[in-house]
Amino acid sequence: MDHRSVHLPSGKSVLANFLSESTEGISSYVPTQGVRILEYEKPNMNGNSKGAGCRFELWDCGGDQKFETCWPALMKDSHGVVIVFNPELPSHLKEIEMWYSCFVQQQQLLDNQCLLIAHHKPGSAGDTENLSLASPLNKLKLIHSSLEEDPEDVRIEFVKYFKSIINLLNESRDREEMSIIT
Repeated sequence: MDHRSVHLPSGKSVLANFLSESTEGISSYVPTQGVRILEYEKPNMNGNSKGAGCRFELWDCGGDQKFETCWPALMKDSHGVVIVFNPELPSHLKEIEMWYSCFVQQQQLLDNQCLLIAHHKPGSAGDTENLSLASPLNKLKLIHSSLEEDPEDVRIEFVKYFKSIINLLNESRDREEMSIIT
């Protein structure tokens, strides 16, 4: 099974490397130019030791709008969208509305195919745990990421998100098969 997710900027490359278990390190900030594709496999995603594994592709997308002409190619056949943002930057709170509209609504994805990650950079301060977002963003699953404090919690939430995408795809496939039979 192949699954793709798309990411927004603001520490997302470090987060994508962590979640995909990539050994690639990032020692200094270098904006992603266009897209990086990270592939990895997760065995036994259904919790069953005999269950089939899944191969995932994380499409780590550069956030600069100069890459906007590339976005349709990035979105094609995506099964999920992960929007990563810095909750301490007011400009990011505005930008995620545009990303949600472009990558989720215009692609006719369901809200549960989208995950918001408020990524807290090392040494960041401020009370952002009580972050409140305007509609329709407040209906999306939101997790807080701090790789310094709770890296495994972030990984667990991300795996839950992947499992929900797999379930959606399996349900859709089952409905298509039933419609062919009947």
